[in-house]
This record gives sequence, C-alpha cells and structure tokens, in this order.
Amino acid sequence: MSEIACVGGVLFDAGGRLLLIRRGHDPGRGLWSLPGGRVEPGEDDAAALVREMAEETGLVVVPGRHVGTVVRGRYVIADYLCVAVGGELAAGDDADEARFVDAAEFDALPTVELLAETLASWDVLPRS
Repeated sequence: MSEIACVGGVLFDAGGRLLLIRRGHDPGRGLWSLPGGRVEPGEDDAAALVREMAEETGLVVVPGRHVGTVVRGRYVIADYLCVAVGGELAAGDDADEARFVDAAEFDALPTVELLAETLASWDVLPRS
C-alpha cells in the first residue's frame, strides 16, 4: 500500500489554548485531534493546510513552521504551526466539533492515539 500525504494544523488562540476537532469519520471517529487532512494532487503542504483548516474549522490560516511529522498506518502527516487571519470557528467537513482547549480540557478529552505524547515532544501542548 502506498503512503498518503496529509497535513495537520497547530493553532493557538491568544490565551494559549489549542484548536482541536472531534473526528466525524474513521480513522479516529469520535476522538479529538488536530485539524487537517489529505494533500490533494497538485497541492503543496501549505495549500493543503489552508484548504483543510477552512473546511474543518471555518478559519482562514497562514501556515508557519513545520513542527513535526507522524506516521499513522498509511498516513504520513506533516504538522505545521499556523495563525488564524480570518473566518469564524465552526466545525465542518469531517469534524463533528471544533474548539480551543486549555491544558485541563485537553487532558480530559478522548484523543487519537499518541496525540498528547507527540504534541509534548514537539512542545506544542496547550499553554493555559
């Protein structure tokens, strides 16, 4: 089976809360994760991230630095810091819910496998 290139967005609000989505489809249906998805043919990571963030969260973002890459089965997910420059937060596409969470909320949510450990290793856990 061939690998599937994906992107994910790491986005904080002014208070240091992290944006998460509750997945509406497998893999990970019902679990919380970073917003993101597949890189479509002809897209680079930045274009895919802008599109996916708009589709899943309603936010317009500017991609920033690459924070890390994870491999989950066939999915190779490159995660990037990003900054919201417009739009309104609203779950869409395959996200059932989208919200900013602080550290306590993050710890209480059912998240996709290894999310907390991965974000901790990249130093991008919620800061509040």
